[in-house]
Amino acid sequence: MSESFDRITHSLRRDTGLGSFLSLIVSFLFISAWGIWAFRAQITRYEVSDSARLEVNASAYPVQSPLSERVASSSLALGRQVREGDVLVELDAGAARLNLDEERARYAGIEPQLATLKAQIASEQAGAEADRRVLTYSDTAALASYRQADAEAALAEEQAARDRKMLAEGILAPAEAAKTAANAQSKRAAADGLKAALSRLQPELAVKDREREVRIKQIAAQEAKLEADLSVSGATIKRLENEIDRRKIRAPISGQLAECATLVTGAHVSEGQQLGVILPSSGVRIVAQFQPVAALGKIHPGQTATVRLDGFPWAQFGVVTARVTRVASEIRDGKVRVELAVTHKPNIPMQHGQPGLVEVEIERLSPAAMLLRSAGTLAGAR
Repeated sequence: MSESFDRITHSLRRDTGLGSFLSLIVSFLFISAWGIWAFRAQITRYEVSDSARLEVNASAYPVQSPLSERVASSSLALGRQVREGDVLVELDAGAARLNLDEERARYAGIEPQLATLKAQIASEQAGAEADRRVLTYSDTAALASYRQADAEAALAEEQAARDRKMLAEGILAPAEAAKTAANAQSKRAAADGLKAALSRLQPELAVKDREREVRIKQIAAQEAKLEADLSVSGATIKRLENEIDRRKIRAPISGQLAECATLVTGAHVSEGQQLGVILPSSGVRIVAQFQPVAALGKIHPGQTATVRLDGFPWAQFGVVTARVTRVASEIRDGKVRVELAVTHKPNIPMQHGQPGLVEVEIERLSPAAMLLRSAGTLAGAR
């Protein structure tokens, strides 16, 4: 016992306090370093989405069947680049084409009939002009003949009057006087006949004009009916052409085909059935779904985020960086929609529909602040 006490006493005499002093200094430095780290260091907090996927910036356009019909041909192919107006699917148009051929033949048959009626009307109008010219010539000739006959009749009547006077004086034989009187009567009758014929020319022409006008009206009525038939036939042709064109389902926009239906020749499609989707040729955005407690009040436009795409391990391909552009203000199906714009992407193909996860950087704070916040949360929970 005395030996142990001696050893302890000897050790105390040899201890100068240097080790304790060094231990105190090391402890002080450690505590100081920890304090600096606790109050000066920055720890980033993230919120992770439940799901996320790539989507094109513009709206996708569905390709739908305008009517129920059998498929005649299809050029739908997943991933195919199409231009606006390209024919994607042709539906059966056999009956409409037959009706169109029939209507075109009917239309072609009406046109010659119309041409014939127009020619008849032109002929009747030309005949009226010719009759008026003939009347003018005939009237002039008849008037000249009448004037000549009237002059001859007047001369014969004067001669007959002289002969009657000479007969009364006994100078002329009765036979000669009778002959002169008969000649005068004959010439007067001829003049009167020419006058009557002259007066009949205008009424006869008027009768002919009325008859011709009736014929022209009848022809015009037939022409109007044929023109109406031609107009109806032309409208029917346009309707059938449009009906055939409706059976050609075209690309509404330029882009890439996606979600294409499998169509074979002869397959039946229903009106409104979706045959595919066209993704416009534009950039992509990221759409993520977050729990409301993780998004509301925490995620705001402008925050940075990291996107990890399924199928492209981040250790090998890297990650996509993005920026929050829009946060939905309402909850749908228990989730909050958050849209992000890509700010940087590694060398990987980014296609519509690619799934992944999004980590949004919501804040940076010191470890001490985190510790105090946790302590406050625990105290509030108690």
